[in-house]
Amino acid sequence: MTAQPPEGAPDEPNRTGEPNRTSEANRTSEANRTGERSGGGEATRADEASGGGAERYTEPPRTRAWKNGVLTAEGFPVNDVSKHLKQDETVVWLDLCGPQETALRVISRELNLDPVAVEDAVSRHERTKLDHYTDYIFVNLYLPKVDGSVMRLYEVSAFVTESALVTVRADPGFPVDELVDRWDRSPDLTRGEHPRAAVALLLYALLDLVVDQQLAAAQAFDEEADALEELIFDTSFPVREIQERSFRLRKNLFRLRRVSLPMRDILNTLLRRDLQIVAPPLVPYYQDVYDHALRVGEFTEALRDLIANLLDTRIALQGNRLNEVMKKVTSWAAIIAVPTAITGFYGQNVPYPGYGHAWGFWVSSLVIVVLGVGLYVLFKVRDWM
Repeated sequence: MTAQPPEGAPDEPNRTGEPNRTSEANRTSEANRTGERSGGGEATRADEASGGGAERYTEPPRTRAWKNGVLTAEGFPVNDVSKHLKQDETVVWLDLCGPQETALRVISRELNLDPVAVEDAVSRHERTKLDHYTDYIFVNLYLPKVDGSVMRLYEVSAFVTESALVTVRADPGFPVDELVDRWDRSPDLTRGEHPRAAVALLLYALLDLVVDQQLAAAQAFDEEADALEELIFDTSFPVREIQERSFRLRKNLFRLRRVSLPMRDILNTLLRRDLQIVAPPLVPYYQDVYDHALRVGEFTEALRDLIANLLDTRIALQGNRLNEVMKKVTSWAAIIAVPTAITGFYGQNVPYPGYGHAWGFWVSSLVIVVLGVGLYVLFKVRDWM
């Protein structure tokens, strides 16, 4: 029989002097099993819930559960969502940041989500819209953030069911912490109502956050338009800077208008009484968001006309400045033409009055000075110089 080394002894090298590969492999396997038992964090639990795929998150999933308007659980694993949904009077929020399609598999099965809606949620650059399905609605929104002359759009999609709100974000730029803070500060208007009313309250905070940021972006562009107007009428008239800033402003305004105008249709659909999505206590709140969306539309329309007028004004002022320059150049050319004509006349190779006499030189010089000064005074009086 072969003697076994004592437990904890170092690996005995083989005859070739190499380490025992079997023992090293056993240690590696044991380490892997230990890592598996440790759970690997929230993202690992989400991977297990999504079917064991190698899922990657930009941020770990966030979860919350309310019962009768009171927060009862927070930060639970994704695979516990179904357990909370089975409880009466319970509303669940799940947030996924940067998932692939497999990350929504467990939620799709639990909420019976349509594959087309799931595809829209994980796809980039979908248009702002609201799709109404049999048991839920799907909303795709864009939240703008303005930093100087740069505007970034953060896309967020939401599945709204009778007892759950699932938000899907493409990147971590969306201020989800501010959204959670709004939920914590929201008045309890849905106590005693159907869970759908609590979900509508969560959706209200999301829509209100998006529309408020759109309104803030429109106001920032209005201030930029005022600064551009002052720059256009500045005496230095920096043409290149005016062109660059006006181009960026038009581009940002077009992007904001494209994502903000559909918000009116979305809110108008949500406020329809036949759909019964918004509970009566929440109607004034949704109406307030709708009014803000109308203000954003009015801002963008007015700014578009203002920018067009500013560009026309810039072109007109540039033409006026060109005319002023041409008048000055033409006036000086007329003044210079007088001595050129006189000296050219006296440069003829034929006799002329004063030819060969000193007084002829003085007469020609006097004529040049008098006519030059006379033209200068004339052009100055007519504001040509």
